[in-house]
Amino acid sequence: MDKNFGRVTIPTDENFVEGTRKIAARWGADAVRDCDGTAFPSNVGELAEKVYHTYFVVRGDDDWADAHPEEAHRAFLMSERVTAGDDSAVIEVMQGYFAEQIRPDWDHLELWEVYDRTAEQKTEEWTADPDKGTVTVRGALPMHEYTVNFLARIVWHPVQIYNYLTNHWTCARQKMYDPAFPETAVYVRRHMEAWCAAHPEADVVRFTTFLYQFTLLFNEKGREKYVDWFGYGLASSPAMLKAFEQEYGYALCSEDFVRAGTYNTPFCPPTARFRDWMEFVQRRVSATVRPLVDIVHRHGKEAMMFLGDDWIGAEPYGPFFQELDLDAVVGSVGGGTTVRMLAEIPHVRCREGRLLPYFFPDTFFEGNEEGARAELDRNWRTARRALLREPLDRIGFGGYLSLAAKFPSFVDRVSEICREFREIAETASEPWCGLTVGILNAWGSLRSWQCHMVAHELWYQQIYSYQGVLEALSGLPVKVRFLSFDEVREKGVDPEIDVLINAGDAGTAFSGGDAWSDEGLISAIRAWVAAGHGFIGVGEPSAWPKGGRFFQLAGVLGVDKELGFTLSEDKYNLTKRPHFITGDVRGEIDFGEGMKQIYALKGAEVLDVVFSERCRRDVNVGEVRLAANEFGRGRGVYFAGLPYSLQNARLMYRALFWSAHREEEMFRAFSSDPEIEVHFYPGSGIWAAVNNSERPKTTTCFDLQKRPHELSLGPGELKWFNL
Repeated sequence: MDKNFGRVTIPTDENFVEGTRKIAARWGADAVRDCDGTAFPSNVGELAEKVYHTYFVVRGDDDWADAHPEEAHRAFLMSERVTAGDDSAVIEVMQGYFAEQIRPDWDHLELWEVYDRTAEQKTEEWTADPDKGTVTVRGALPMHEYTVNFLARIVWHPVQIYNYLTNHWTCARQKMYDPAFPETAVYVRRHMEAWCAAHPEADVVRFTTFLYQFTLLFNEKGREKYVDWFGYGLASSPAMLKAFEQEYGYALCSEDFVRAGTYNTPFCPPTARFRDWMEFVQRRVSATVRPLVDIVHRHGKEAMMFLGDDWIGAEPYGPFFQELDLDAVVGSVGGGTTVRMLAEIPHVRCREGRLLPYFFPDTFFEGNEEGARAELDRNWRTARRALLREPLDRIGFGGYLSLAAKFPSFVDRVSEICREFREIAETASEPWCGLTVGILNAWGSLRSWQCHMVAHELWYQQIYSYQGVLEALSGLPVKVRFLSFDEVREKGVDPEIDVLINAGDAGTAFSGGDAWSDEGLISAIRAWVAAGHGFIGVGEPSAWPKGGRFFQLAGVLGVDKELGFTLSEDKYNLTKRPHFITGDVRGEIDFGEGMKQIYALKGAEVLDVVFSERCRRDVNVGEVRLAANEFGRGRGVYFAGLPYSLQNARLMYRALFWSAHREEEMFRAFSSDPEIEVHFYPGSGIWAAVNNSERPKTTTCFDLQKRPHELSLGPGELKWFNL
């Protein structure tokens, strides 16, 4: 193994040739890539062993787009809500939207729909005025809200808009064209052939990405209005809608996409019609892209997919991904969760992670060297936990290398990280796992390691308490599987799974929504837990109001949520107890956004509770935040929230082993300090200890036979040992 060379990709451009040579040598980079908006130097092949060349399938040729305006991408969008004052309502279709990005498709009014949102029904009495950009509703009911579901043409690629705003671009604005239309389908294959012949320097074609952009819309001020990393809405051209109807035997309407303004985000439990649409888009993407990949291979090049931009329909854990015949996948690394998402993608030979920060001026500006390095260190330390469980094949960076070169200490730190990554990639294989954990939600394995995810592992305020569950699991010595409610209904819970986790807000796809109205599902999971397994709920697990319960698995978890209907019943189980689960807690537990009005049932053990004085002076009301409960021969655990931290990762680890009735086994491959984690690789005869903190540490580690080992680690240090 060469710790100083290989497995690293860096960006370059025609204005930074010698600088690229120097940094490539420092970082041991064996591949170079171009970035959106840059051009390669003429001698790019001399800079590294491999050249990654960005390729756009559906943008970049405005001449073609201008000659075929009907073959543009489309999206169904919802107008602003307008309240009718009398028997009519006038709706300005484009109010709140960025006119430079989208245009109403007045040529396909037959696909538009107007909805009375108050009555939740469609109305047919409306007329459109393209000159004024309005829709007028006739026969409206006073004080009812009305919206227009309109079809919009995408006239400027959304990601390029982002680059214009972030990097102050002034180059030509790229339009989009949809290969669902026959002429464009022929064109993209012809262009791929010609491009490969014209670019002998390209060893790897880095598709950025394929056909349909994730939903990214801007408002009238050019700021982001709506972003859904998983959004399938921008694939809804008339050609795609027609092909869907021919294949599935029924037509989709605008409301199947708009869904009252929620647009089928991953938080919405998917309808049967939307599942059909997703399957259709995935199949069409595979059928359209596979001939392009074949062309790439015939020219002796590798095909790499960037997991971002126009990636919709290329679900890496979907049933049609294998048919793409890709060689590699690359994606952005926001932390441990995205590492695992990339590292476990099937049917490719190489999986590459692009570390943060991106070399853009929003981070690499004068005076921010310390800030850039701090972001790099945070990114690396969270990613490293997961890499020690499931290593990527390569890492890389994106942006403008010339900006990073201005920060010498940043360049030095990247050199250290590259060496450490090579060591991990060459050494970490088949780690020991103490348990198998199942994540239960509506999406199952299709969205493996993508629960509660927003773009590059960013989060909304309302969900970082849930995102922390997967972030914690990404670096723990447990196997993780993803199960859907449909799978459990059909097959039950795999007996190899020790603990199930259900985490999310009530009504969402992640908690489950009306899936919990199914008595068969509820009974099956109760029986599985009672037989000796564990169930962990976070937030509002199994939430569905039925039978006088809100949490349908309240009897398993030992808690329920007060909705106001049983306030007259006093609840006295409020005594906080020490417990195995909280054995490593120091100070207060961080429950993030937490959850209000949770109370413990009789017999449950309360591990954390917050008190407040209310109206009744004789009762000190408490809200339970952590509880443990016996259920048959199994156990349940409830968390009000679990944002990621090293202490919370240990808290989850203890909860897993306790709920599985395997407490003593937790002390294999174990560190007495939650900030130090150990990883054992029995097949290789080695183990690793890593200090995830910024302070020097001394701790006792236990091997697979529970034998103690005293060791000291410097800040952020990783050490390897022989078994």
